Amino acid sequence: MIIVKKYRIPPMLTDIVQTTLVSCDGVLFDSCEACPGCGGELAGYDVKNKQFAIILEGEQRKVIHVLVKRFCCRRCGQICLADQPFYPDTRIGSPVVDLCVTLGENMHFPRVSSTLAEMGIVVDRWSVRNYIQKNSHTVPAVDMFGIRVPVSIVSLSTLAVGMRECNGIDAPDLLAACGYPSRKENPAAFPLKGRITNPL
Repeated sequence: MIIVKKYRIPPMLTDIVQTTLVSCDGVLFDSCEACPGCGGELAGYDVKNKQFAIILEGEQRKVIHVLVKRFCCRRCGQICLADQPFYPDTRIGSPVVDLCVTLGENMHFPRVSSTLAEMGIVVDRWSVRNYIQKNSHTVPAVDMFGIRVPVSIVSLSTLAVGMRECNGIDAPDLLAACGYPSRKENPAAFPLKGRITNPL
């Protein structure tokens, strides 16, 4: 007989995670040093709105977006994206993926999805399964209130607290807290499709 440990999500942890994700809303990522394909010089192309997370505010869903600048290479014509807090070939922000993976160390996919819902984060069980199964890297995590929480969430929560004293989170600080996931070069970690690393 398998005994499944039930995790009670402390309200304080829910508040920390939600405040952290909300603090990322509207941040603009507009830095890319050179074309990832040929190393050529880049010219600005446009800015895309990307879904970072979906949270629950009572019964209502709130979509957290970030802005990501796209560039066109002057040499080869490739369209590429600014450094951003997304793993290659994923549709939600890397801290949420980290949370899926960390919770998945001790839970089945449906339980991860329901635990995220208890935290006020919407990720369906099939997406949870994909993120966990595609992952091949270790997500650094710490124990908070008896739950394993990714370091990226903890680092971002520190930025969110500091944001109250300034005008918002700087994109480079947010990327550093997330570990610059769009620069990950391990193809087994989240397989890429085509030449553009993080397709919209």
